[in-house]
Amino acid sequence: MRSILRLKSLGILAAVLLLCAALALPSAQAQQAERKGPPPTRADNVKEVLHGVELVDPYRWLEEQNAPETRAWIDAQNQYTQSLIGNLPGRAAIEKRLGELLKVDTVGVPMERGGRYFFSKRLANQDLSVLYVRKGLAGQDEVLVDPHPMSADHRTSVSFAGVSDDGTLAAYAVRQGGADEIAIRFLDVDSRKDLADQLPAARYFGIALKPDKSGFYYTRMDKEGPRVRYHAMGTDAARDAEIFGKGYGPEKIITSELTEDGRYLGIIVLHGASADRTEIYLQDVAKPGPLVIVVNDIDARFIPAVAGDKLLLWTNWKAPKGHVLSVALANPRREDWRELIAESDAVIEGVAAAAGRLFVEYTRNVSSQVKMFAADGKPLGEMPLPALGTLGGISGRWKSKEIFYGFSSFVIPTTIYRLDTGGGKPEVWARLNVPIESEKFEVKQVWFASKDGTKAPMFVLHRKGLKLDGSSPALLTAYGGFAVSLTPSFSARAVLWVERGGVYAVANLRGGAEFGEEWHKAGMKEKKQNVFDDFYAAAEWLIQNKYTSSEKLAISGGSNGGLLVGAALTQRPELFRAVVCSYPLLDMVRYHKFLVARFWVPEYGSSEDAEQFKYIRAYSPYHNVKPGTKYPAVLFVTGDADTRVDPLHARKMAALVQAATGSDRPVLLHYDTKAGHSGGRPVSKTIADTTDELGFLFWQLGGPQ
Repeated sequence: MRSILRLKSLGILAAVLLLCAALALPSAQAQQAERKGPPPTRADNVKEVLHGVELVDPYRWLEEQNAPETRAWIDAQNQYTQSLIGNLPGRAAIEKRLGELLKVDTVGVPMERGGRYFFSKRLANQDLSVLYVRKGLAGQDEVLVDPHPMSADHRTSVSFAGVSDDGTLAAYAVRQGGADEIAIRFLDVDSRKDLADQLPAARYFGIALKPDKSGFYYTRMDKEGPRVRYHAMGTDAARDAEIFGKGYGPEKIITSELTEDGRYLGIIVLHGASADRTEIYLQDVAKPGPLVIVVNDIDARFIPAVAGDKLLLWTNWKAPKGHVLSVALANPRREDWRELIAESDAVIEGVAAAAGRLFVEYTRNVSSQVKMFAADGKPLGEMPLPALGTLGGISGRWKSKEIFYGFSSFVIPTTIYRLDTGGGKPEVWARLNVPIESEKFEVKQVWFASKDGTKAPMFVLHRKGLKLDGSSPALLTAYGGFAVSLTPSFSARAVLWVERGGVYAVANLRGGAEFGEEWHKAGMKEKKQNVFDDFYAAAEWLIQNKYTSSEKLAISGGSNGGLLVGAALTQRPELFRAVVCSYPLLDMVRYHKFLVARFWVPEYGSSEDAEQFKYIRAYSPYHNVKPGTKYPAVLFVTGDADTRVDPLHARKMAALVQAATGSDRPVLLHYDTKAGHSGGRPVSKTIADTTDELGFLFWQLGGPQ
């Protein structure tokens, strides 16, 4: 009571200042742990010579994830991290607000099959998404698969993998933690019973059910590479026949799809994760014979879609910003290809054939735009979107009259719309009722000049009336790779940050697809440094325009974005106060040797090539840590179940920066022994992890204003 009276006597302004200061100060226990420093890490300095260059790796032993010494080291690092951030003042308030933002009813975009609507839904009081079916638009939502009883800690999640044409058979994936590997099960929708047919946990690329439910096609990544197989229902999956894939190695991705009528099987081969080269083959299922080659000899991206008897090809071949070609499905000879939708000043992201028309998704000035066309390419107008933001996918059947799609923006939570193409306007099918006051936020798109003069855009989100005096904490994030476009989308983390007086910025760097394939290529392989330079220019723009200062600027990124902030950490340590580096690639000299990283060689290159080694070595974060450098505060985030980006990167880098830093700022490892890269985590875990990250950032940046 005395403390409350004292705050009142100090006045409102002084009280706010004291509370902000309290958020910035760690407890006495945390201060003691910080003074003591991180647990020691043994260095063994493995030496090797690559292309005439001697490389020294002091923490090669940390690559052995299950070795007893590594496990003991992980435990010690987690204890140290939690001693510093586990009990920071203000943590409870952050956790409470995140709960308000995330513990709401959520619904996924539905798919219609046989008059039934299949979708995922998580109620506000639930930890995981549950699979549902609704019979007819006005029917009741009925539970199909509830993952909550599958694991005591709610680390087992489920998602739809496919539904039969009549809506009576559903395939669903079961994921443990955040691993890429999933098990596939099949459910009789009417009886709610699983069939005996199952596929064991592995890395799969698509399940294509035959309309008569007699079997399905699927791709599984084997040791030798991806292989397309066929499974006849009721038979032993271990004996499934291989249909396609012999000769393709583990650096390729292969998926298969059936046309709606089940007549044709399409096989798509992606050369690397960004599919800078694509092969497409067709198989007439009704008349088995040799595969028909659609394309296999062009260095360009091709993504197929089927509209009735036409095969559509979205491609950047001869059109860096994309165009759509059309050819007869029964005879897709290249000499018969014709341009259906021409390249324009906006980037075509994809095309969906549904409800008897074509929905072409564009990115215009880094925001989604959808135009509709008839099957012959005749324009039918623009599909209305509520604001500048991101389209969340279009779901529909060619012979149906309805489609569903999602939409979100920075301050607009995901809303799902239904459009009857027979007439009428889009209507809301489901909306996330997140408690935010959107009218108090302001979003700007600004442009900045990179080191070489290239202009790039950035979204800046903050409270209205923000005082531009350089005192606001700012959080800058980006990606810059694999032709991924970062368009505006809803983020609870961004909302909380801005509510507390912070500036949230999303930079659109080269390497993405925001402005087409040329923009992508300008940030890959030997041009990867452009991406990092763009990022620094974005940070400098925020500082020069008084949105923040170096002492108030934090950066965060995950996966390829983790590489981005890892490079920023080593190349420009003076520019940032704090870094959150999640599920990152950091040892770029050895990255291609682990898990599925050969998917990414077309994007980054490989140190096995002498010329590529030169530029990879020049920016590889792990190889550019310099002893005595005053590094920012860093929180590395990873977990055992990341089976995509090997967690060895974060382990080795955390040890190296802890040993090298010349500053008194903490270098921490947040290592989850169950979570991973691919989502599926319970909302309670998401809240806890985001609380850790935001608490760390507020602590390092001096608390919200």
